[in-house]
Amino acid sequence: MTEPAGVLVIDKSPGMTSHDVVVVVRRILSMQQVGHFGTLDPFATGVLPVSIGKATRFAQFYLKSRKSYEGTFSFRFSTDTYDATGRPTSLAQDLKLDLGLLKKTLEGFTGRILQTPPAFSAKRIGGVRAYQLARNNRPVKLQPVEVNVYVFELSGIKGSEVQFSVECSGGTYVRSLAHDLGQKIGLPSHLVELRRVGVAEFEMKDAVTLKELG
Repeated sequence: MTEPAGVLVIDKSPGMTSHDVVVVVRRILSMQQVGHFGTLDPFATGVLPVSIGKATRFAQFYLKSRKSYEGTFSFRFSTDTYDATGRPTSLAQDLKLDLGLLKKTLEGFTGRILQTPPAFSAKRIGGVRAYQLARNNRPVKLQPVEVNVYVFELSGIKGSEVQFSVECSGGTYVRSLAHDLGQKIGLPSHLVELRRVGVAEFEMKDAVTLKELG
C-alpha cells in the first residue's frame, strides 16, 4: 500500500515544542516520515504545517517563507528571553503609552532590516546552541542578520500592553521585534502572547488541533 503524503496544518497548543507535535503526529498516523515547516516557540500557538511521507522533502523550501502573526507586547518590564517565559531584567512600571509615537516608530521596523537574534535562541555559536550558553550565564554574541518585515501594525492598546499583527520572512524573531521596539522608544518590553496565523499558503482556517486529529 502506498504511504500517504501531504501537509497537515496543526493548530499548536502552548507548552509544546514543534518536535513534540511531530512525535504526536507520528504516533497518531503510525508513520515515521513526519517533519514540520519551521519551528514555533513552545509558548506560542497557531499554525504549524506538518509534512508527512514524501512531502517532507519540501520542508527546505518553506524555511524562509512569509509568516503571519498576531500577539501582544508589554512595555511594563523586560525579560532575558524577550518573552513572558523569561526572568525580569527591569523593575515593573505602570505607564500610559503614546500611540502616535509607537506607530511612527514602527515605520522603522518595516522593509529589510538587520535583526540580532535573542541570546535565548537555537542559533549555534561554535557548535553550541546560544540558549545553552545563556542558561549557563556565558557570553552570547550573535551577529545581526537581514530579515524582511512586510507589514507591522498595531491593532489595539490597553495600559502598558499593545496588540499587534506582523507579516515577516522566515527567520524573523518576533521576540526581538518586541525588545528592539522598546529599546527604540526607551521603554522595557517583552512579548506576552504570540499566535501564528499563517505560513505561506497554509492558514488558520485549514488548521486542526492534535485532539481533533487523534
